[in-house]
Amino acid sequence: MSLSNSTTTPNLADLVRDALKTSPLASEIIASIVIFLLVAVSGLLVYFIFGKYFSKWATKTKTTLDDEIFRNVKTIAVMLIIVVGVYYALSSFTFIQSFSEQLAAIFTVTEILLAAFAITRVANVLADWHLKKNGTRKNGRSNHILFLLKKLVQLFVYVIAFLTILYVFRVDLSGVVVGLGVGGIAIAFAVQNQLGDVLGAFSIYFDRPFEIGDFIVVGAHSGTVTNIGVKSTRIKLLQGEELIISNRELTSTSVRNFRKLEKRRVTFTIGVTYSTPTAKLKKIREIIAGIVKCVELAELDRVSFTEFGDYSLKFLVIYYVKVADYGKYLDTQETINFAIKEVFEKEGIEIAFPTQTVYINK
Repeated sequence: MSLSNSTTTPNLADLVRDALKTSPLASEIIASIVIFLLVAVSGLLVYFIFGKYFSKWATKTKTTLDDEIFRNVKTIAVMLIIVVGVYYALSSFTFIQSFSEQLAAIFTVTEILLAAFAITRVANVLADWHLKKNGTRKNGRSNHILFLLKKLVQLFVYVIAFLTILYVFRVDLSGVVVGLGVGGIAIAFAVQNQLGDVLGAFSIYFDRPFEIGDFIVVGAHSGTVTNIGVKSTRIKLLQGEELIISNRELTSTSVRNFRKLEKRRVTFTIGVTYSTPTAKLKKIREIIAGIVKCVELAELDRVSFTEFGDYSLKFLVIYYVKVADYGKYLDTQETINFAIKEVFEKEGIEIAFPTQTVYINK
């Protein structure tokens, strides 16, 4: 903007003075009000026409993202219209002409800041929309990382706005950029551990190796994730205590996540005594298979006579529990084990235990 390029303002003030026979100051004030009203009405007219057609278009879309963006920037658009109106309204005053460059700079800075504010508002809307779209509130993912991401975006936008303002004022940016770079490197070295934790938090947020409520195993520790913070993650261990582990350490080690576990595999060996008749040995496979098939959450894989052991005839049993819940997994195991023991007792099949028979030749 430049007041020196405006030729309309003095002519309008002269017209007002000639038409109304007013003093120069009064004619400039009237001209200023008229110019402000013209700019404001024109801007608001464009704003409402655009808003009307935009609203009709937005109602046809499947998401509410466009509605949220328009709702957040409409206030900024009105403020921008007022700023432009005030700028051109002040141009009607002759005593302002000597400060035209300073006034233009002030309004340019104001416009840059309004644009930066609008960008941050839109970025916040997009972040919240992403959070809602992915159901992260529903499944319990932490919002700390998204909050930090919003702040980093705001910081980046306002730094760019600051550099733009310096460029408008024709300040040499080479020294500023070098200073920011050296300062950033110094800060990065000073807080490298904390920075590693923050980067680890972003890695957890975007890569989603686990979420709040997931049962995970980290090294020798296993438990449920209760919170994912900016610096650390908290895990409620099976023993009852809480493990607080840094995000940097967590992302640099192997993590076993049981959230996507759809079924658990159960493998065990059962041995019967060598005195068990062959006919009953052949029935064992049918007995165990029938028991497993009768349990709702169990899915049989195989039952096989696999080995002549040192003190027993061994059968390998493999089945799946069709649920990830650890408690139901144990309950299913218990049901099957009791059923096997009960049927074996009825059939007279003796489960072997470590024994040793010594034969003595006389």
